[in-house]
This record gives sequence, structure tokens and C-alpha cells, in this order.
Amino acid sequence: MSRKIDPVRNQGLFPCEAEIARRLSQAPAEWPDKATVLERDGLPRIDPIMGGRFWPAVEAYWKRRYGLASIEAFNPDGEENLDALR
Repeated sequence: MSRKIDPVRNQGLFPCEAEIARRLSQAPAEWPDKATVLERDGLPRIDPIMGGRFWPAVEAYWKRRYGLASIEAFNPDGEENLDALR
């Protein structure tokens, strides 16, 4: 008997735990234990109303964990002088 995959739970802002495990290259069977440990460190918990973790917050958690959260785009420093390249 094959399980029917619900495409709605595999996309969007609140994916199911199996989809989060897939996106993070983790085995779905191991993910719940890992998630429990990571929640103590700030991994967003499952939203009780939406039934899933808010994916942008999950991505932000990993960026903070690896020091990428403070990357900012720089403003242009002035007019470009392309004649300087000659």
C-alpha cells in the first residue's frame, strides 16, 4: 500500500516535519530527536495553530547559528567613474 503524499504539506511556509528533515538533509526518523535538542538552542518550535515550523524562521535560525545573520548589503559609495579603468 503506497502512502499518498500531500503536496501542500511539502511546500509553503509551514512544511511538515518530514519535509523540513528533507530540506535539511536529515533522515526523517532521526529528525524529531535532533529537533528537540536544537529547540533548546533556538530552533523555532512547531506553531500549534499552523501545525508546522515557520520555514523562514528555521532558515534564520541556521544563518544565525553559522554567523551569517549579520550580513548586510552595502550602499553604493558614489558615482562610478568607468574612465578610470582605461
